[in-house]
Amino acid sequence: MTDTNDSQLKSGDDLVADALAQTSAPTIDGEEDEVAQSDKVAQALTALQNVIERNANELNQINDELKHKRESLKNVFENDQELSVAEEQAKTFSNQVKERRAKLQADPQSTSLKVDIGELSERKKEIEETLSNHLVNYYQLTHSTSFDTSDGDQWEFKIQARVKPRKSRSEE
Repeated sequence: MTDTNDSQLKSGDDLVADALAQTSAPTIDGEEDEVAQSDKVAQALTALQNVIERNANELNQINDELKHKRESLKNVFENDQELSVAEEQAKTFSNQVKERRAKLQADPQSTSLKVDIGELSERKKEIEETLSNHLVNYYQLTHSTSFDTSDGDQWEFKIQARVKPRKSRSEE
């Protein structure tokens, strides 16, 4: 009875190691018969199979319990009335925000402001390009990165080169 309890308490690795040691270790008299060695290996394998089966059953039990607990947790969230109400309110508010945003986008004042912004942005871009060209010309003539203003002050600038995208060969 002690051997059976000991083998059940041993890990699978210990059982395999014991079985291998018993089959390859020389005996005291040097000639233990094969049947006895075979029985020892069979006992070790049976014990190992029992450990494997016990661990596999425990793993299945834990997996089933995990599945049940996850379902229970999911049900807690799905069945919570306050959470459902809050989610519905959030959805309603989100839809209200979208509707209000669409109304504001379509408002004549917003449309007018967008047009004005577009025109000013285009004008700004044109003036920047023109100013950049004039500053490059000024730099080429004076080799200075500042110019005198009408009030007697000096205004500094920076020359910056940008690479434009290549023209495709079909355009050339």
